[in-house]
Amino acid sequence: QVQLVESGGGSVQSGGSLRLSCVASGYSFSGRRLGWFRQAPGKEREGVAAIARDGTIIYADSVKGRFTFSQDITRNTLYLAMNRLTPEDTAMYYCAADILLWSGTIKTAGYWGRGTQVTVSS
Repeated sequence: QVQLVESGGGSVQSGGSLRLSCVASGYSFSGRRLGWFRQAPGKEREGVAAIARDGTIIYADSVKGRFTFSQDITRNTLYLAMNRLTPEDTAMYYCAADILLWSGTIKTAGYWGRGTQVTVSS
């Protein structure tokens, strides 16, 4: 079965940085759409970053220029480097696979990790 396990979350001060990791098992990264979502309490789930099958990386406007998505295909591992964090970035961050993209927008996914909490204090 497909399993996604996130790590790297924590509490940081505004302006700080974190790098999230996601290790996938049960399937190959080849040809899959992979990325990250986040959800804050009381808010809707938001697609943060995703890589399409053609290698194009899509970022949410809210994180563009601050977050960087990367992957290590041989190790089935995804990364999300987060810089210049603000309290608005506080959320549960989820690794995801088989992401659905509509007109360049990150919509949803078929597989999810359990999440890792990121808390940014002011």
